[in-house]
Amino acid sequence: MTDEAVLVVERQGPVAWVRLNRPRQRNAVNLQLCLDLRAAFTELDGDEDTRAVLVEGAGPVFCAGADLKERQGKDAEWVRQRRLASFAAYDAIERCSKPVIALVHNGIIGSGGEIAMACDFIIAASDAFFTFPETKWGTVGATQRLQRAIGKRTAKELLFTGRSMPVDEARLLGLVSRIVEPSALREAGEQTARQIAEAPALAVRLTKQSIDLGGRTDQDSGIRIEQAAIEYNLAVGDWQAGIDKFNEESSKKS
Repeated sequence: MTDEAVLVVERQGPVAWVRLNRPRQRNAVNLQLCLDLRAAFTELDGDEDTRAVLVEGAGPVFCAGADLKERQGKDAEWVRQRRLASFAAYDAIERCSKPVIALVHNGIIGSGGEIAMACDFIIAASDAFFTFPETKWGTVGATQRLQRAIGKRTAKELLFTGRSMPVDEARLLGLVSRIVEPSALREAGEQTARQIAEAPALAVRLTKQSIDLGGRTDQDSGIRIEQAAIEYNLAVGDWQAGIDKFNEESSKKS
């Protein structure tokens, strides 16, 4: 990667760091960043050595939203294709079979919120806030993931008004899983990712898959999805090693 790269991917053992790297533009999402996100997560999805992925933003804010300056002078068809590229990027993040954790700080605006919500969960710095100003700029966005994350009525209020939601409110609504001090954000993310990486990879992958698929259906069908995952894990997984480890640790404590 060069200094001009709008996205930087670094691997540290089983943990991959994906960094939005347009700090002078406050990590505003442009077409190249969309393309690079899609490519990076497609590659990470197939990388057997990667067990967890951390997404962060370089510079003073996580992401200032879509790069509207990029659209100056473009026609409707260009904007349409650009939006399709962003949808493909978010989808690649969401479909990644590895756990993906967003580490957000300061402003998480518009498309930045979409990137964070496409991750499995969010760890936020105490200075974080979320804003979805799409209607203010005469466009439409964040209408699907946001309502599924915080509920339809609150999503409407945020999208209609464009007000900023402080991190404490985001935590209360379930959008944010954990709040830490800004100076502790990267350490908290790394500790979480390495804790995930210690678990058997297949069990983690099947758990993520079961939650994601089960969330799209009723509970009875979800139980069947989980049962299928259990059967597959019993057939090919290393669950016996997990039982041996549990008994070994229990013996040490007794």
